[in-house]
Amino acid sequence: MTAAGTDTDEDAMLALQRGEDLALNRLMTRWEKPLRGFLYRSTRNEHDALDLAQETFVRIYQHRTRYRAGARFSTWMFQIALNLARDHARRHQRRPTTTLDAAPEPFTTLTPGHSVTDAEAAAAVRAAVSALPAELREAVLLAEFEHLPHAEIAAIVGATPKAVETRLYRAREKLRATLARYLKS
Repeated sequence: MTAAGTDTDEDAMLALQRGEDLALNRLMTRWEKPLRGFLYRSTRNEHDALDLAQETFVRIYQHRTRYRAGARFSTWMFQIALNLARDHARRHQRRPTTTLDAAPEPFTTLTPGHSVTDAEAAAAVRAAVSALPAELREAVLLAEFEHLPHAEIAAIVGATPKAVETRLYRAREKLRATLARYLKS
């Protein structure tokens, strides 16, 4: 515990390493939504995202002794999740079930402040991001949706910060071209 009495991710991981299994609950509570959001944007399937999030926490528990004190937990967790998402994508490439275009959208309702045009633009953005090559899509998801710095993204995807910067530049250029009609307004 820190001086303020709050449990940090590192505190929870060190407690988990000492055999305090309930420390995993604290990490799951803190990270479940961001992790599921990242995995949903990676897989475009809520059920797969839930399964992969659960598997990520299983792996965190199984490999708790590999966590190094002083390392950012979020980097380690997103690395595990990204590897699971990549494996999942490879399995589905070998035996596809449905295309991304056919994947069901999560249930949403339009509020008075949102128009059909907004929903159409959001769907176009999701489709454009999904259509990016994997290395560009991963960089965009981690930078734009998880708000991670280039150095942390680099550690997660196994690249240099400069390579991440280049991937983000290339991805943004592709997205600008694909979404040009929505950017004119």
